[in-house]
Amino acid sequence: MIMNTKKFILIISVVLALVSCDSFLDVVPDNRAEIDTDEKITKLLTSGYPDYIFPFMTEMMSDNADDRGTLASAYSVLQEEMYRWKDIMEIGNESPKSVWESYYASIAIANHALRAIEEQGSPERLNPQRGEALMIRAYHHFYLVNVFGKHYSASTGETDLGITYIEEPETTVSPEYERESVAAIYRKIERDIEEALPLMDDNIYSVPKYHFNRKAAYAFAARFYLFYRKYDKVIAYANEVFGEHPERILRDMTKISSVQQEYAPIAEDYVKAEKDANLFIIAPKSTICTIFGNYSTGKKYSHSRYLAQTETVMTNGPWGTYASGLFRMPALSYSSGLYVANAKLPYYFEYTDPVARIGYRHTVYVALTTDELLLCRAEAYIMQQKYDEATEDLALWMSRHTASANVLTRQRINDYYSALDYYTPTQPTVKKALHPEVPIVSDEQENFLQCLLHIRRIETLHEGLRWFDIKRFGIVIYRRYLDENLEVTVTDELGVDDPRRAIQLPNAVISAGYPPNPR
Repeated sequence: MIMNTKKFILIISVVLALVSCDSFLDVVPDNRAEIDTDEKITKLLTSGYPDYIFPFMTEMMSDNADDRGTLASAYSVLQEEMYRWKDIMEIGNESPKSVWESYYASIAIANHALRAIEEQGSPERLNPQRGEALMIRAYHHFYLVNVFGKHYSASTGETDLGITYIEEPETTVSPEYERESVAAIYRKIERDIEEALPLMDDNIYSVPKYHFNRKAAYAFAARFYLFYRKYDKVIAYANEVFGEHPERILRDMTKISSVQQEYAPIAEDYVKAEKDANLFIIAPKSTICTIFGNYSTGKKYSHSRYLAQTETVMTNGPWGTYASGLFRMPALSYSSGLYVANAKLPYYFEYTDPVARIGYRHTVYVALTTDELLLCRAEAYIMQQKYDEATEDLALWMSRHTASANVLTRQRINDYYSALDYYTPTQPTVKKALHPEVPIVSDEQENFLQCLLHIRRIETLHEGLRWFDIKRFGIVIYRRYLDENLEVTVTDELGVDDPRRAIQLPNAVISAGYPPNPR
């Protein structure tokens, strides 16, 4: 532990509203539902997934957005604070406060399920539920520590401020917690993952993709170990998902051409649970379906055609010169290029008052896919200097996602990325200087990492994952104002060691006595 014990209110309100087949549960003397059957434990875990998620924050804070000035307006002060890397004071559905509360609420549900399983004597028949609860707990702590803390470091991780790993149900009004180190949190996540993996069993779910099913668990484990830099495990756990034929469960991008070429039908097709590529799906209340979709909402800070053509989904690459139809996921351009979107976040509205026409925006967010998992494995191979194996994975991604006639080879990767100039804010390219904690060992390794990060940025656009790649590889990013003539003015810079890379904790949590991130 790295901090003295502090009074810390998690600001969680967890209501265990379990319903039996016939009636509400009898009220026990302290007004809490008894979770005393297998069915109740299983039902409880269906509510163990967050209402609010992090991608709005992390995508806005990444280099996937520029300031387009007077051409459009911001969605809210909250969006403005996110984009400008400010300590966020505003509250909203996807503010730090909402994400913090929502993720700790999911952890609380997992802990209640685990306690209920223990109270039944931890029978073997409840192993699948125990596995799901442990994965829920590990997953939400993983994102809490990576959003609100620094990236894991072997040299400073024991002293870097993390969060609190909650392992027991709360039973008091003002429990005392300590802010643990990033390294300590990673060790506990690893412990929960390793205990959970052999317990996973898809047979307890009616729709496994909306739970931590077996493949999703192994895919999340691979992503975790990539961040933890344990590359043998990344490869081993990815192989558990892929088997001998990863191409059979990658997204069939050729089928997108059979879908009506508009945002809504492509996005609705993208998130379908029956897609083999979709491993784990969340249905949160979220505005990202409008901010990152085909609406005018919040486009002052946008992923414009200029950004798409110079850095992301409309770029040249080892696949060749960009042309319409090169990428099978179409880059949809709106408002004369003010915004370019990949259609992967459908928009749904839940009316709480149909007469007043008020309610909640919802989307469906695919949190784990086989395509991103393939890139995790490729990165692990690169870090182990297994360039032939990495080439196979990157070539497979390129063959499925582009219509290029080029064959991706080791030589093509080296030739293309070694010839590029490094990015500057006024002369942007896809090649940004890398400053990872572990030194890059050769020009070839850097060329492969540049290719990998180029592809990852295309693959994960609008998903909020680019922010973590920026942190992992020490990429310097900028805030740029682009006027109507695309003249660039740099307004801020986020350096390698800038403390703003760890998002500040919610103000209410700090006010309750929890140590804030340094500024």
